Amino acid sequence: MGGELQFLDIILFALVAAFLVLRLRSVLGRRDGHQPQTHDPFKPTRERASDDEKVVRLPDRSDRPSDRRDSDAEPAFEEASPLESGLTQIRVADPSFEPDEFLSGSRIAFEMILSAFAAGDSQSLRPLLSQEVFQNFAETIHERERAGETMETNLVGIRSAEIVEAYMAGRTAHVTVKFVSEQISVVRDQNDEVVEGDPEQVTEVTDTWTFARDTRSRDPNWILVATGSPE
Repeated sequence: MGGELQFLDIILFALVAAFLVLRLRSVLGRRDGHQPQTHDPFKPTRERASDDEKVVRLPDRSDRPSDRRDSDAEPAFEEASPLESGLTQIRVADPSFEPDEFLSGSRIAFEMILSAFAAGDSQSLRPLLSQEVFQNFAETIHERERAGETMETNLVGIRSAEIVEAYMAGRTAHVTVKFVSEQISVVRDQNDEVVEGDPEQVTEVTDTWTFARDTRSRDPNWILVATGSPE
């Protein structure tokens, strides 16, 4: 009799335990491994992230719409032009260098050199030119004198002057300026007869002159080191 009562007690406890389990499930729910994990605000993000979450995915170009225009893409940064880089290098070597001021000075130098060359004034040319350029100019002047010829150049005006090249060669700065000017130029023989040019015609002339200066020198003046003209 006592054994039967003990067996009934076991069944009763089992029923009570089953009832409690069902109640707990209905209140708390059952975790099967698919529930979202609870966010822990004190746990470092790197430790919370799974292996997949640690991978930063780059945008796939193939995922972009085919009709997307190139203009919609982010613009790329343009590199500085050779001229801008050259001017920057000169400014670094010579902080006092200002392109606008340089151009103003180059206009004056252009007029002075042109006038002195036409007049055959080698003395005025010497401090404005490099040794090589001076020798070329002086030789042309001497040839003119030997031939008994004279040159007349009237600079009507400088239409434009722009820097087209700038660079550093060692400690020497080089700046090339393109001048577009209007001139009346004639060459006369010893009888004052015109042998070249037209005294009544204004001609547009394009020249490219390169000036140079030692940036470590106390002398602020630039000298003409090369001349040329477009082909």
